[in-house]
Amino acid sequence: MAKRTTIHVRRVHDEPAGDDGTRVLVDRVWPRGMAKDRAHLDEWCKQVAPSTELRTWYAHDPDRFEEFARRYRDELRDPERAEALTHLRELAKDRPLTLLTATRRPEISQAAVLADMLTA
Repeated sequence: MAKRTTIHVRRVHDEPAGDDGTRVLVDRVWPRGMAKDRAHLDEWCKQVAPSTELRTWYAHDPDRFEEFARRYRDELRDPERAEALTHLRELAKDRPLTLLTATRRPEISQAAVLADMLTA
């Protein structure tokens, strides 16, 4: 039986947790006010982030999350983004993976969509 992939979705501003495993920022822009050393990142995978157009349209409006997730999944078919998604899958194979975002509501962010896709 295949080992279950453990994916966490957390805010980059929160303190790292002991079960984080590999910590990857999945935002396109660096979090405002966050020092690079305070982020405790293993990687910054901005290639997997949604386009600026989609991010701007969405504006983290909870009523738009379902449509955002659908459009974002479509964007992830783009070769560069698809390659970045494959890379995240590889990272999650052997150990836990924590997808980090600066949004105040990570449960309605691209990190949540990615986590859903990576555990499907």
